[in-house]
Amino acid sequence: MPIRITGMIGVTPPNSAATLHVIEGGLSPGYVVEAARAHEASGFDLVLVGYSSSSAEGFLVAQHAAAHTERLGYLIAHRPGFVAPTLMARKIATFDHLTGGRLAVHIITGKTDGEQEGDGDFTPKAERYRRAAEYLELMKLAWSSEKPFDFFGQFYRVQGAHSDVQPLQEPHPPLFFGGASDGALEMGARLCDVYAIYAEPLASTHERMVQFRARAAAFGRTPGFNVSVRPIIAPTEGAAWDKANKILAGMTGKKGWSRQEDVSGPVDNAGKRLFGFALEKDVHDERLWMPIARATGALGNTSCLVGTPEQVAAAILKYYRLGVGSFLIRGFDPFNDTVDFGRELIPRIKAGAVEIDRLEAAS
Repeated sequence: MPIRITGMIGVTPPNSAATLHVIEGGLSPGYVVEAARAHEASGFDLVLVGYSSSSAEGFLVAQHAAAHTERLGYLIAHRPGFVAPTLMARKIATFDHLTGGRLAVHIITGKTDGEQEGDGDFTPKAERYRRAAEYLELMKLAWSSEKPFDFFGQFYRVQGAHSDVQPLQEPHPPLFFGGASDGALEMGARLCDVYAIYAEPLASTHERMVQFRARAAAFGRTPGFNVSVRPIIAPTEGAAWDKANKILAGMTGKKGWSRQEDVSGPVDNAGKRLFGFALEKDVHDERLWMPIARATGALGNTSCLVGTPEQVAAAILKYYRLGVGSFLIRGFDPFNDTVDFGRELIPRIKAGAVEIDRLEAAS
């Protein structure tokens, strides 16, 4: 299967050499273009455009970046509940056409209740997953219905709904989702295409994939998987470990996510899982390095793979052999790491995936 490499673009230049989050801090249109073009030139297939309750609006950020790139796709984080699902269906379909099919959507229901409340949503998280499922059902109806339709649900009701524009990608742009709660897994197994998880030890990753495939199979669906990880690479293994420890020492400033600045531990089930592995030991599977996850309370994508480009590519390809087809990789020095990954890491990952596929086909 073709491997897909995703990065992440921020909205302003980083303010430190060890950047954790990049989704807040105002907006620099020139930097958005510069970062997107760097990802495109480096061989990334997609870039994630994140979401917080104070950050610049992701669809507009991605539209600006897409207008200045040719091939790069955009994985836009979206929280159901703030926009009518019929309007969002048209918005997604419109974006898909305007960019020539360069869109994927990451469905999230919010990190914490406090963050949701910043956008005026006081719905409990378990209920947000049920609302998101209904939201996705209604969007899919808007994309697939040739005639006006009615919908009567617990959270949404429409009469005579219709969209003049359907997505360019068939049947619609890929829908990613994340989470480890029963509500997240139920929604994703039934309605989403790609399950996005943080990098965990290989054994637990395999177990999660087996369990989620079984959930999705109950709905007649075959899901894809994305693993998010922070590569830390250097010409020698010793230099890579030195670099990792230097980054860890620099994790003393702002986290870059205003509503998490005062949080000291995990805020969601996915973070709790990651934090648990970080407490077990520093290194899993030879080079999956967890001290930054422990130091930051596993607030987001903080598991790392440390080594030479050859070693880190080999580690990523072990997940590919499990059936993970998509990887979100980003560093702590966003722009320079993007360039380094494009020069040293991505070609090795993609060539390795092609060779794995060739050998499997031959056997």
